[in-house]
Formats: sequence, structure tokens, C-alpha cells
Amino acid sequence: MTVPESEIAALVRAVVPDRPLDREQIADRYARARWSAIAEPGDADAGRLLAAVGAMAALELLSAGAPALADAAGGSFTEAVERWSPRLRQVDTPLHLRQAARFGARLLVPGDAEWPTGLDDLGMHAPSALWVRGDATLLGRLERSIAIVGARAATGYGEHVTVEVASGLVDRGFAIVSGAAFGIDGAAHRAALASGGSTVAFLAGGVDRFYPSAHETLLTRIVDRGAVVSEVPCGTAPTKWRFLQRNRLIAAASSATVVVEAGWRSGSLNTAGHAAQLGRPLGAVPGPVTSSASAGCHRLIREYDAVCVTTAQEMAELVDPTGAPTLLTGDPSPERTRVLDALTRTGRDLSRIAAISGMSLDAVRAELGMLELDGLATEGPSGWRRGSG
Repeated sequence: MTVPESEIAALVRAVVPDRPLDREQIADRYARARWSAIAEPGDADAGRLLAAVGAMAALELLSAGAPALADAAGGSFTEAVERWSPRLRQVDTPLHLRQAARFGARLLVPGDAEWPTGLDDLGMHAPSALWVRGDATLLGRLERSIAIVGARAATGYGEHVTVEVASGLVDRGFAIVSGAAFGIDGAAHRAALASGGSTVAFLAGGVDRFYPSAHETLLTRIVDRGAVVSEVPCGTAPTKWRFLQRNRLIAAASSATVVVEAGWRSGSLNTAGHAAQLGRPLGAVPGPVTSSASAGCHRLIREYDAVCVTTAQEMAELVDPTGAPTLLTGDPSPERTRVLDALTRTGRDLSRIAAISGMSLDAVRAELGMLELDGLATEGPSGWRRGSG
């Protein structure tokens, strides 16, 4: 189907509303939108072709057949053309763009200021474009982010750890990246939102059809406070293959990946594998040795050199090893330990801390003052709470 150039320009500008685009840029974005539907995520042949001749020329050459592609880009594209040709005839890019505009989605391409530069490390497996709902500028600031992933069938232990560490990482200025699945992923996103932080969810299907559907409310909140991202266009269904390929985006976009809870063959190990291949720091949270839900984490530590991490601070050190806290006032005394034990992240008043710690009000005040100097306690409207140090 031939689409008038004026219609293409209007469709593209609707999903790139905040910057002027010349004729060549419009054609490139339209072509990349088409390629995001023609080639499956992670298709290295598509990446090689687009890198060699550009997105628009690649479409024209695809229409001409495998010999034309081989002449222009080098190498054989015979099998690739057999994969792509049926979709070339069926893909309705105008519909994808209209649907994206309807849902307020934005189309990003490599070179945009919002493009997550970590994805470039995927090389020929990098996406041709990204479809984004929410704050697209957040994607350009993921140099200080940590992916938190884990089992869908999470235990209470796994979800508790996830909430604690995600909140602690937000306190330290990290964005939380995950895949919006049940279990650990959902807990990580919720904790980030509850702590007033930024979070990014990578989906395996289009950003117009939230999956899992039970996370519709959560993903809507992420759109409001963060970003929901996919490399496939609106209307695309999630499949097992696309979930596995989605994992490479989570690992590549983040500065480090932490697996909180995972079974021996958990899909989270796939994300961990991508992180390791990319040279990203990889952490794993230990669990009870009797728990099958933590067997994958123990496997990562034993067989894949994952760093054993148990706190938000240890996870932060995966990205910034020099950021370990130091006490200004020396090793903690028994009194200090008791006060620290009485603090929470939500805040408690002085009398409650004194009652829990079994200390006098004056002694608690003195310890809180020293803890505040060390950044380990802070006073707010809800009382004294744990600091981010």
C-alpha cells in the first residue's frame, strides 16, 4: 500500500510532537516504525542491514529481493527475506502510528536525546525504534539505574526484600527498571512509585495493550510517573520469544541488574545472562538454602560470578564502588544499634523510638543527632526515619 508523503509526515509528527523534522528524518522514522513490525525483536540481520544502508533504503531493497540486499549490504539475506517478505506486505504502519498517537505514545529512534544509550551496546541486536508512553526524557537519564527482576511466583520473603531495596535505591537517586510482570517486577515498580522515584517498565507487547492485564492500574501509574516502553508497535501481542528478547533491553538499558528471587530455570536468569554478556554488573540476593524460589540466585552466585547483595547500599555499590558509606563517628555503639533498629523508612516520633529501644528520651536525642550527621537518620513531617546513607 502506497501512503502519500503528506500523510506520512502528519502521522510521524503526531508521535514526535515537540521538535521540527525535515523530510529525511520523517522518512527515516516512518521506515523504522515499519521495521519494528517487520523484524522480530533482536533480529541481527535487520540490525546489520539498517546499519549498512539505513532504514528507508533497507525497505526499498527488501522489496527488490535478496540479491539486491546482498549487493548493497554484503552477505546473504536469503533466509531473512523469507522471514520479512510476508510482513512487508501485511504491516499497516499508518495504523500503528495512529494507534500510538491515540494513546499518547512517542516514537524514539537512535540518536534522539531520549534514546537509552545503553541499548547501543546490543550492536546488531539493538532495536530499530522504541515506542514510549510517559516521560520519554527519563530514558535518556538511565546511566544511574538498576534493573530489579525476579520470579513471578515470588514468596513473601522475595517481595519484602524487593520493596526494601527498591525504596533504598530510590533514596540514593537510582531509577528502577523492570518488566512489569507479577511478583518481583511488580513489587519493584510499586516500591519505586511509593517512594516518589522514577521507574521504567519494558513490555513484550505494544504499549497500547498492557500486559499482564491485571497490572493495568500499575502500568497506568508508571505512565504518569515514569515510562512504559516497547520495541514493537501498538497492537503487537506479547509472545514467549518477545518476553525473552525484552529481557535484553532491561539488562542493556540499566547500569546494573539484580535478581532478587528466582527458581533454578527462572526467566530472570535470561535477563541476568544478557547483563553478563554486556559486561553489566550483576547482583543476586541470597535466600534460604531450602527455598526453591532462591535456587536460581544461588546458582548465579556460584556459577556465574554474580555478586551477593543483601541491601540497597550493596546494590548501589555495583554501579558506584566508591559510594560505600563511612561513619563520621566510628563503629556503632550498642545504643546506636538499638536506635537504628527502632527506625523505619516511614518515620516514628521520638517517644515511640525511646519505647522501642528501651532508652531515655535524652539518650535517643543524642544518638539521633549523631546518626543524622552520618546520614543514617533524618527528621521529617512523620518523625525520624532511616536515612539513605
